[in-house]
Amino acid sequence: MARRSLIQRSEIDQVLKAHNCQANQKHRLTSGELRLKVYEDRSHVHYCADCAVKILEADIGKLQELLRLIRG
Repeated sequence: MARRSLIQRSEIDQVLKAHNCQANQKHRLTSGELRLKVYEDRSHVHYCADCAVKILEADIGKLQELLRLIRG
């Protein structure tokens, strides 16, 4: 049986050209900063470090709750 994952393809990379965070347009990413890159279908979305931390922490919490429920 193939191993399945609930986690989308994601990575941390560096901003090459300045642009806005896709979670909050008020957050501006500038060249050289780290960002979260999440692949969606054949494209990707980028999040600033602050938004990335919030997204990752929330998702870790959701996964921990699912694990707690399945273990009983």
